[in-house]
Amino acid sequence: MKDFWDRLRQRGCLTADARRRIEEVFGERGRKALRAVDEGRVKRYLDFFVVVGQSDEYVVEEDFCTCSDFVYRSRNCWHILAVRIAEATGEYENYPLWYQDTWSKRVV
Repeated sequence: MKDFWDRLRQRGCLTADARRRIEEVFGERGRKALRAVDEGRVKRYLDFFVVVGQSDEYVVEEDFCTCSDFVYRSRNCWHILAVRIAEATGEYENYPLWYQDTWSKRVV
């Protein structure tokens, strides 16, 4: 798969073949990740990537995610995969601020 990710980064876009490969390898997680990228639900802040899920926003940093699938099952989730795809293709919204600052304002 390393070659796949390298080629995706070089192309900078999702081809039909790349989409098929992601779905073949990752199944439902791949489909969810592609949908999140397509719908613009991957956001890059100064401190983290954030993926907007069905019921919450999940912080993704490298190979860590705050979702229950990752936390409780120690598995790579579709949020991590969505960030990986978005990073390789540049398909994410860029926010030039700290996510932790935006989150703390929502809690207050």
